[in-house]
Amino acid sequence: MLKLKRILLIAPSEMTYTPAFGRAHALACATGAQLHFVAFDYVQALAVVGLLDHDAMAQAREGYLQVHRQWLEQRARFCRCAGLQVSAEVVWARSSLANLLEYVSDFHPDLVIKDSHYVPALDRAFHRPLDWRLLRECPTHLHLVTSARNPKPLKILAAIDLSHLEELTQGLNDRIVDLASTLAASCGAELHLLNVSRWSEISDALKSVPTGSLDDSFRDAIEDAQQEAFDVLAERYCIKDAHRHLLTGIPHKVIGLFAQQHAFDMVVLGTIYHQAPERFLGDTVESLLNRAPCSLMIVKPLRSLNDGHRVGC
Repeated sequence: MLKLKRILLIAPSEMTYTPAFGRAHALACATGAQLHFVAFDYVQALAVVGLLDHDAMAQAREGYLQVHRQWLEQRARFCRCAGLQVSAEVVWARSSLANLLEYVSDFHPDLVIKDSHYVPALDRAFHRPLDWRLLRECPTHLHLVTSARNPKPLKILAAIDLSHLEELTQGLNDRIVDLASTLAASCGAELHLLNVSRWSEISDALKSVPTGSLDDSFRDAIEDAQQEAFDVLAERYCIKDAHRHLLTGIPHKVIGLFAQQHAFDMVVLGTIYHQAPERFLGDTVESLLNRAPCSLMIVKPLRSLNDGHRVGC
């Protein structure tokens, strides 16, 4: 079973207590992991002043950062009162993808936690928001937190995809259930397993993956193979029959509606690159991101972690 040893919380630049703080605290308490807070802070006006008077800018910047450090240290001190090993740092830099990835690479966390931010559709049409880019480039598991309803999750949904060979997905389904099972056991949460078959439906809705043209016997064979793989995975992690769900439809719509109807606190699902840089295998995550009914835990394949020089996961 996966063991979380180091959790990194990417705190907001604003000195505000957000849902991600509560979730990071709860998961660190449940797993015994070391917790580290980092906030990226950068004020353009101070940088401009530095062009004219470097010493004055350095003094003003240090005074500004000290206020932020004290605020973040208070959050860390509160967590230490619960017996956790917690550290905190404020970095003078923009909260850009490059800076975040460099910090993650240096810190080597087992899990990165960040607040999820809603971005209007019009804005998404012109540029990829930071959360979307982190989905693709973060080298380790990423938890995007949407709600503070239950800091310690009470219901966890592991959403797997059995439409691809495990060799192609680098054992991703197993890693999804492994992480979800670890978190459920640590938090005392109820664990459910869901697979959405991408069969086309004859309706006014958008069609799913094109399998409607398959011969009935071939379709039955695929369904039987997916059922067998699903049962093997569920049995391996001792998931109750009542908590096993096989549904059909467009994955991101089915997962989102199911999670909302059953009041899950967290959906654990995976993502992986195709060879083509702009395509995903398991792009359900991108479709869910901006309309997620609860927090998302995005699992990366083992090869992705190894490529990022990951250890201990």
